[in-house]
Amino acid sequence: MNLDTIHNVYFIGIGGIGMSALARYFNTTNKLVGGYDKTPSAITDSLVDLGMQVHFEDAVEQIDATFLNAENTLVVYTPAVPKGHSELNYFKTNGFKVLKRSEILGLITENTVCLAVAGTHGKTTTTSILGHLLHECDVPLTAFLGGISENYDSNLILKGTEVSVVEADEFDRSFLTLSPNLAGITSMDADHLDIYGDAAELEKTFEAFSKRLKPNGKLFVKNGLPLNGITYGIEDDADYSVQNIKIVNGVYVFDVRTPSMLLENIEFSLPGRHNLSNALLALAMAVEYGCPTKQLAEALASFKGVKRRFSYQIKTDDLVYIDDYAHHPEEINAVHQAVREMYPNKKVLAVFQPHLFSRTQDFSDEFGKSLSQFDELILLDIYPARELPIEGVTSEWLLRKVSGENKQVVSKENLLSEIKKSNAQVVLTIGAGDIGEQVKYIKKELSGAN
Repeated sequence: MNLDTIHNVYFIGIGGIGMSALARYFNTTNKLVGGYDKTPSAITDSLVDLGMQVHFEDAVEQIDATFLNAENTLVVYTPAVPKGHSELNYFKTNGFKVLKRSEILGLITENTVCLAVAGTHGKTTTTSILGHLLHECDVPLTAFLGGISENYDSNLILKGTEVSVVEADEFDRSFLTLSPNLAGITSMDADHLDIYGDAAELEKTFEAFSKRLKPNGKLFVKNGLPLNGITYGIEDDADYSVQNIKIVNGVYVFDVRTPSMLLENIEFSLPGRHNLSNALLALAMAVEYGCPTKQLAEALASFKGVKRRFSYQIKTDDLVYIDDYAHHPEEINAVHQAVREMYPNKKVLAVFQPHLFSRTQDFSDEFGKSLSQFDELILLDIYPARELPIEGVTSEWLLRKVSGENKQVVSKENLLSEIKKSNAQVVLTIGAGDIGEQVKYIKKELSGAN
């Protein structure tokens, strides 16, 4: 398909983080962009502010007539949209060009130098760091991010079209539409078992992704993963390795050993060893792309983070409030490690919203262990996203797997009052559902109380 011949692009699920990045991209190429989403959000508000047409009812009659021309309209949808969606079915049965988000990413990036980051954890932060590093080294790039970069207040970094930086999503095997020049894999922990069935099938798909490299491409893998490539790791014998880690005024200061040199006194401000690992992968990919190391060091020090990835909402001597997207036990462990490293003697309250009934069921024991590490725990009801309930899988059931006494299931209506009752000095909100919509209210409540 020649995207240059397309005049209109209509998105089903336009408010999704990956979909909205594509919507922003097409909007910058002077195409008419619009779409549907289930609910209004800060993201859909920002798209409307850019001139895009967005509505929130699944109704063909609400679609602007301009988009109903099959000759010059491209329809993009996310696999999270239910099969019975009336707008999607209308477009499919009336001769429109209808493609998944991942297929569009493949088309946009196929004629570029493509740098892709995959992994069950860490890919959004790593992609955002990589996009920032290349941007600061004046690389003519377009970066499609799976989160809102604090540096750019956007999930799209646009500085040219010769190079593309993309988050390679394993959900629904989407990343198999990409053919990168440089690819990084952060992790292959079991996840999306509703799609893959078991961990072995997930690993096979990551292996298939690793073989999607263009000729003479380079693969970067976290040390210890069962794939051959350029390795990276923390305080180990990897090809790229972080060494001599110190924390100075809340900032990591460390050295990086590369295959050809030692980079000393690199600074990076995101807490947590998992974020150090993400920064190292981004740095390694940028070095192998050809960026100057002095500029890279300066760029890494200036990276501000990604919204909902260990995002500080309040940071005072008396109270710290952090919001994070973690929705898998390993991600919760990483958040816990970061909090304990930065605030070793403070009481920590975690507010967690489980995401998906299937994930909660598949990893219930692991969730129980990871959540037991906090001093206090509040669980919200499970966020269903694309799923129907599974009998017996509830937050009350999950709570029984958590050790300790200071734990409870709370409704959203009572959340603020229960948080206020706590004397914790560090408050965390964790989860990938609509808990992010509660952050501004929690911040306001806690700010008023202190």
